[in-house]
Amino acid sequence: MLRTVETGGLTFGVEHFGDATAPLVLLAGGTTMLSWPDALCEALARGGRHVVRYDLRDSGTSTTVDPDAPAYTLRDLAADAAALARELDDRPAHLAGIGVGGMVAQIAALDHPDAFSALTLAGTRSVAPGPVDEDLPDHDGAMMGQLFSRAMPDWSDRSAVAEFAAERAEILGDDPEAARGTAERIWDRTPSTQPAAQMANQLGMVFAKLDCTPRWRERLPELALPTLVVHGRRNRFFPVGNAEALAREIPGARLLVLDRASTAIPAADADEVAAAMLAL
Repeated sequence: MLRTVETGGLTFGVEHFGDATAPLVLLAGGTTMLSWPDALCEALARGGRHVVRYDLRDSGTSTTVDPDAPAYTLRDLAADAAALARELDDRPAHLAGIGVGGMVAQIAALDHPDAFSALTLAGTRSVAPGPVDEDLPDHDGAMMGQLFSRAMPDWSDRSAVAEFAAERAEILGDDPEAARGTAERIWDRTPSTQPAAQMANQLGMVFAKLDCTPRWRERLPELALPTLVVHGRRNRFFPVGNAEALAREIPGARLLVLDRASTAIPAADADEVAAAMLAL
Protein backbone atom coordinates (compact mmCIF):
# COMPACT_ATOMS: atom_id res chain seq x y z
CA MET A 1 0.00 0.00 0.00
CA LEU A 2 1.55 3.29 -1.16
CA ARG A 3 0.93 6.51 0.74
CA THR A 4 2.75 9.46 2.30
CA VAL A 5 3.63 10.24 5.90
CA GLU A 6 4.16 13.75 7.27
CA THR A 7 6.75 14.23 10.02
CA GLY A 8 9.09 17.04 10.98
CA GLY A 9 7.62 19.29 8.32
CA LEU A 10 8.56 16.84 5.57
CA THR A 11 6.65 14.39 3.41
CA PHE A 12 7.90 10.83 2.94
CA GLY A 13 6.68 8.42 0.31
CA VAL A 14 6.17 5.04 1.98
CA GLU A 15 4.85 1.61 1.11
CA HIS A 16 3.41 -0.77 3.70
CA PHE A 17 3.50 -4.57 3.76
CA GLY A 18 1.95 -6.85 6.38
CA ASP A 19 0.07 -6.22 9.60
CA ALA A 20 0.34 -2.62 10.82
CA THR A 21 0.20 -3.86 14.45
CA ALA A 22 3.23 -6.15 14.02
CA PRO A 23 6.80 -5.08 14.92
CA LEU A 24 8.10 -2.49 12.48
CA VAL A 25 10.89 -3.07 9.99
CA LEU A 26 11.79 0.28 8.38
CA LEU A 27 13.67 0.04 5.08
CA ALA A 28 15.67 3.13 4.04
CA GLY A 29 16.04 3.27 0.28
CA GLY A 30 19.22 4.07 -1.44
CA THR A 31 17.76 6.54 -2.40
CA THR A 32 14.44 5.19 -3.70
CA MET A 33 12.35 2.70 -1.73
CA LEU A 34 12.46 0.46 -4.81
CA SER A 35 16.08 -0.36 -3.92
CA TRP A 36 14.42 -2.96 -1.68
CA PRO A 37 12.96 -5.81 -3.77
CA ASP A 38 9.28 -6.62 -3.45
CA ALA A 39 10.14 -10.27 -2.70
CA LEU A 40 12.11 -9.32 0.42
CA CYS A 41 9.39 -6.99 1.73
CA GLU A 42 6.79 -9.72 1.20
CA ALA A 43 8.96 -12.37 2.90
CA LEU A 44 9.44 -10.16 5.96
CA ALA A 45 5.69 -9.51 6.10
CA ARG A 46 5.01 -13.26 5.95
CA GLY A 47 7.41 -13.59 8.88
CA GLY A 48 5.16 -11.44 11.04
CA ARG A 49 6.58 -7.97 10.52
CA HIS A 50 5.06 -4.64 9.54
CA VAL A 51 7.38 -3.62 6.71
CA VAL A 52 7.63 -0.01 5.54
CA ARG A 53 10.03 0.98 2.77
CA TYR A 54 10.48 4.69 2.09
CA ASP A 55 12.07 7.18 -0.27
CA LEU A 56 14.82 9.43 1.04
CA ARG A 57 14.44 13.18 0.49
CA ASP A 58 14.63 14.31 -3.15
CA SER A 59 13.44 10.87 -4.25
CA GLY A 60 10.12 9.39 -5.35
CA THR A 61 7.19 11.00 -3.59
CA SER A 62 9.21 12.30 -0.64
CA THR A 63 9.90 16.01 -0.23
CA THR A 64 11.88 17.23 -3.24
CA VAL A 65 13.62 20.60 -3.39
CA ASP A 66 16.85 20.41 -5.39
CA PRO A 67 18.48 16.99 -5.83
CA ASP A 68 21.43 18.63 -7.62
CA ALA A 69 22.28 20.79 -4.59
CA PRO A 70 20.97 19.21 -1.37
CA ALA A 71 20.64 21.70 1.48
CA TYR A 72 20.59 18.91 4.09
CA THR A 73 23.26 16.53 5.36
CA LEU A 74 23.67 12.79 5.84
CA ARG A 75 22.86 13.35 9.51
CA ASP A 76 19.60 15.05 8.55
CA LEU A 77 18.68 11.91 6.59
CA ALA A 78 19.50 9.85 9.69
CA ALA A 79 17.24 12.08 11.77
CA ASP A 80 14.51 11.54 9.16
CA ALA A 81 14.75 7.78 9.70
CA ALA A 82 14.37 8.15 13.46
CA ALA A 83 11.43 10.57 13.12
CA LEU A 84 9.68 8.29 10.65
CA ALA A 85 10.20 5.23 12.87
CA ARG A 86 8.65 7.08 15.83
CA GLU A 87 5.77 8.34 13.70
CA LEU A 88 4.93 4.83 12.47
CA ASP A 89 5.19 2.94 15.79
CA ASP A 90 5.73 3.78 19.44
CA ARG A 91 8.08 0.79 19.76
CA PRO A 92 11.71 0.74 18.55
CA ALA A 93 12.01 -0.39 14.94
CA HIS A 94 14.34 -2.71 13.09
CA LEU A 95 16.09 -0.29 10.73
CA ALA A 96 17.60 -1.49 7.45
CA GLY A 97 19.50 0.52 4.87
CA ILE A 98 20.88 -0.42 1.47
CA GLY A 99 23.68 1.44 -0.33
CA VAL A 100 23.33 5.12 0.60
CA GLY A 101 20.55 4.05 2.96
CA GLY A 102 23.06 1.85 4.76
CA MET A 103 25.13 4.92 5.60
CA VAL A 104 21.98 6.68 6.78
CA ALA A 105 21.11 3.65 8.93
CA GLN A 106 24.53 3.54 10.61
CA ILE A 107 24.32 7.17 11.68
CA ALA A 108 20.65 6.89 12.66
CA ALA A 109 21.45 3.98 14.99
CA LEU A 110 24.41 5.87 16.47
CA ASP A 111 22.64 9.21 16.91
CA HIS A 112 19.16 7.93 17.82
CA PRO A 113 19.70 4.56 19.57
CA ASP A 114 16.37 4.64 21.42
CA ALA A 115 14.45 4.62 18.12
CA PHE A 116 15.81 1.26 16.94
CA SER A 117 15.87 -2.34 18.12
CA ALA A 118 17.97 -3.96 15.37
CA LEU A 119 20.03 -2.95 12.35
CA THR A 120 20.56 -4.41 8.88
CA LEU A 121 23.18 -2.92 6.57
CA ALA A 122 23.13 -4.05 2.95
CA GLY A 123 25.65 -3.27 0.21
CA THR A 124 27.23 -0.34 2.03
CA ARG A 125 30.38 0.80 3.80
CA SER A 126 31.46 2.76 6.87
CA VAL A 127 32.90 5.86 5.17
CA ALA A 128 31.34 8.55 3.01
CA PRO A 129 31.86 9.06 -0.73
CA GLY A 130 35.34 10.37 -1.52
CA PRO A 131 38.80 9.17 -0.49
CA VAL A 132 38.53 5.77 1.16
CA ASP A 133 40.42 4.61 4.27
CA GLU A 134 43.60 2.74 3.38
CA ASP A 135 42.40 -0.51 4.96
CA LEU A 136 39.15 -0.56 2.96
CA PRO A 137 38.93 -1.70 -0.67
CA ASP A 138 37.91 1.12 -3.00
CA HIS A 139 35.69 1.04 -6.08
CA ASP A 140 36.99 -1.06 -8.94
CA GLY A 141 38.68 1.48 -11.23
CA ALA A 142 37.84 -0.15 -14.55
CA MET A 143 34.19 -0.50 -13.55
CA MET A 144 34.00 3.14 -12.46
CA GLY A 145 35.49 4.21 -15.78
CA GLN A 146 32.75 2.31 -17.60
CA LEU A 147 30.03 3.74 -15.37
CA PHE A 148 30.99 7.38 -15.74
CA SER A 149 32.09 7.40 -19.36
CA ARG A 150 28.53 6.89 -20.58
CA ALA A 151 26.37 9.76 -21.80
CA MET A 152 23.35 10.58 -19.67
CA PRO A 153 20.00 9.56 -21.15
CA ASP A 154 17.11 11.80 -22.07
CA TRP A 155 15.45 11.72 -18.65
CA SER A 156 12.07 12.52 -20.21
CA ASP A 157 12.23 9.32 -22.30
CA ARG A 158 11.06 6.33 -20.26
CA SER A 159 12.62 3.77 -22.61
CA ALA A 160 15.97 5.58 -22.70
CA VAL A 161 16.09 5.78 -18.91
CA ALA A 162 15.24 2.09 -18.59
CA GLU A 163 17.96 1.16 -21.08
CA PHE A 164 20.48 3.36 -19.24
CA ALA A 165 19.63 1.60 -15.96
CA ALA A 166 19.91 -1.85 -17.56
CA GLU A 167 23.34 -1.03 -19.00
CA ARG A 168 24.46 0.35 -15.65
CA ALA A 169 23.31 -2.82 -13.90
CA GLU A 170 25.25 -4.98 -16.36
CA ILE A 171 28.43 -3.01 -15.61
CA LEU A 172 27.81 -3.35 -11.87
CA GLY A 173 27.11 -7.08 -12.12
CA ASP A 174 23.41 -6.81 -11.26
CA ASP A 175 20.47 -8.23 -13.23
CA PRO A 176 19.88 -5.88 -16.20
CA GLU A 177 16.25 -6.90 -16.69
CA ALA A 178 15.41 -6.43 -13.03
CA ALA A 179 17.09 -3.01 -13.16
CA ARG A 180 15.15 -2.12 -16.30
CA GLY A 181 11.85 -2.94 -14.61
CA THR A 182 12.78 -1.00 -11.48
CA ALA A 183 13.83 2.04 -13.53
CA GLU A 184 10.49 2.00 -15.34
CA ARG A 185 8.69 1.93 -12.00
CA ILE A 186 10.87 4.79 -10.71
CA TRP A 187 10.18 6.84 -13.85
CA ASP A 188 6.44 6.24 -13.54
CA ARG A 189 6.33 7.53 -9.96
CA THR A 190 8.76 10.45 -10.31
CA PRO A 191 7.01 13.84 -9.93
CA SER A 192 6.99 16.16 -12.92
CA THR A 193 9.05 18.79 -11.08
CA GLN A 194 12.79 18.49 -11.74
CA PRO A 195 12.44 15.02 -13.32
CA ALA A 196 16.02 14.89 -14.63
CA ALA A 197 17.64 15.62 -11.26
CA GLN A 198 15.18 13.37 -9.45
CA MET A 199 15.80 10.43 -11.77
CA ALA A 200 19.59 10.90 -11.63
CA ASN A 201 19.44 11.00 -7.85
CA GLN A 202 17.36 7.82 -7.66
CA LEU A 203 19.80 6.01 -9.93
CA GLY A 204 22.64 6.95 -7.57
CA MET A 205 24.31 9.56 -9.75
CA VAL A 206 24.45 12.63 -7.46
CA PHE A 207 24.86 11.41 -3.85
CA ALA A 208 28.49 12.59 -3.77
CA LYS A 209 27.16 16.17 -3.47
CA LEU A 210 25.73 15.49 -0.01
CA ASP A 211 27.56 16.74 3.10
CA CYS A 212 28.54 13.56 4.96
CA THR A 213 30.77 15.06 7.67
CA PRO A 214 31.80 14.32 10.35
CA ARG A 215 33.10 10.75 10.08
CA TRP A 216 31.24 8.00 11.91
CA ARG A 217 33.35 4.86 11.38
CA GLU A 218 35.22 5.29 14.66
CA ARG A 219 31.88 5.26 16.54
CA LEU A 220 30.73 1.88 15.24
CA PRO A 221 31.91 0.01 18.38
CA GLU A 222 29.28 2.05 20.30
CA LEU A 223 26.46 0.16 18.57
CA ALA A 224 24.74 -2.13 21.05
CA LEU A 225 21.86 -3.50 18.99
CA PRO A 226 21.72 -6.77 17.01
CA THR A 227 23.20 -6.15 13.57
CA LEU A 228 23.20 -8.01 10.27
CA VAL A 229 25.59 -7.03 7.46
CA VAL A 230 24.48 -8.26 4.00
CA HIS A 231 26.74 -7.95 0.98
CA GLY A 232 27.11 -9.29 -2.54
CA ARG A 233 30.34 -11.15 -3.20
CA ARG A 234 30.34 -9.78 -6.77
CA ASN A 235 30.02 -6.15 -5.62
CA ARG A 236 32.85 -4.17 -7.21
CA PHE A 237 31.36 -0.78 -6.32
CA PHE A 238 31.77 -1.47 -2.59
CA PRO A 239 33.95 -4.62 -2.58
CA VAL A 240 33.11 -7.19 0.08
CA GLY A 241 36.01 -6.12 2.30
CA ASN A 242 33.88 -3.12 3.28
CA ALA A 243 31.23 -5.45 4.69
CA GLU A 244 33.85 -7.54 6.47
CA ALA A 245 35.12 -4.37 8.17
CA LEU A 246 31.60 -3.39 9.25
CA ALA A 247 31.01 -6.84 10.73
CA ARG A 248 34.32 -6.69 12.62
CA GLU A 249 33.79 -3.22 14.02
CA ILE A 250 30.14 -3.52 15.11
CA PRO A 251 30.02 -5.67 18.25
CA GLY A 252 28.38 -9.05 17.65
CA ALA A 253 27.42 -8.30 14.04
CA ARG A 254 26.66 -11.21 11.71
CA LEU A 255 27.92 -11.14 8.12
CA LEU A 256 25.84 -12.69 5.33
CA VAL A 257 27.60 -12.76 1.95
CA LEU A 258 25.42 -13.50 -1.09
CA ASP A 259 27.53 -15.33 -3.66
CA ARG A 260 25.30 -14.43 -6.64
CA ALA A 261 24.77 -10.78 -5.75
CA SER A 262 26.48 -7.50 -6.56
CA THR A 263 25.01 -4.16 -5.42
CA ALA A 264 21.34 -5.22 -5.45
CA ILE A 265 19.64 -8.00 -3.50
CA PRO A 266 18.41 -10.54 -6.07
CA ALA A 267 14.84 -11.72 -5.66
CA ALA A 268 16.23 -15.29 -5.51
CA ASP A 269 18.05 -14.40 -2.28
CA ALA A 270 15.10 -12.64 -0.64
CA ASP A 271 14.02 -15.54 1.55
CA GLU A 272 17.57 -16.08 2.87
CA VAL A 273 18.00 -12.39 3.67
CA ALA A 274 14.55 -12.19 5.26
CA ALA A 275 15.27 -15.23 7.45
CA ALA A 276 18.51 -13.65 8.65
CA MET A 277 16.77 -10.36 9.40
CA LEU A 278 13.94 -12.09 11.26
CA ALA A 279 16.49 -13.95 13.38
CA LEU A 280 17.91 -10.70 14.83
